Amino acid sequence: MKDDALLYELAHAAQQKAARARRRKTRSGTPRRLAGPIALSPSQKTGYRAEDRACQYLQARGLIVLGRNLRSTTGEIDLVANDGGILAFIEVRHRHTRQYGGAAASVNRQKQQRLIRTAHYLLPQLARRFFGGRPPACRFDVVSIEPGGLTWIQNAFDMR
Repeated sequence: MKDDALLYELAHAAQQKAARARRRKTRSGTPRRLAGPIALSPSQKTGYRAEDRACQYLQARGLIVLGRNLRSTTGEIDLVANDGGILAFIEVRHRHTRQYGGAAASVNRQKQQRLIRTAHYLLPQLARRFFGGRPPACRFDVVSIEPGGLTWIQNAFDMR
């Protein structure tokens, strides 16, 4: 009977240790991927290059990028940055031509609503992780990349 209790305690301790290791692994921020490289489409490669360019541009202007391609069930936010205590949710849009209104105009009302829902979902986690649990002031920016260059529109829309 005493051996059974000891065996139970050892098994319980091993399970707790494994659970802690899993939690640490998921908190580390490294996404889990399947074995082997992921093939990206040409448009995905263009999108990632545009996000890289926007990220470098914003960092050169003093923003601290806190996350990239943050996903939830409600959508995805390309960049999240701290701009002097203000949490900026940034949508990056790239267009090869200015037809149909250009890159910034492609962030229509439906896309804005999706970004707002996703920001509401992610805000508690971001506040805990980067702002000591207190929700910071937030804004939505758009970085548009077109043949004429890169344009950063701060406070492009609000949470209506």
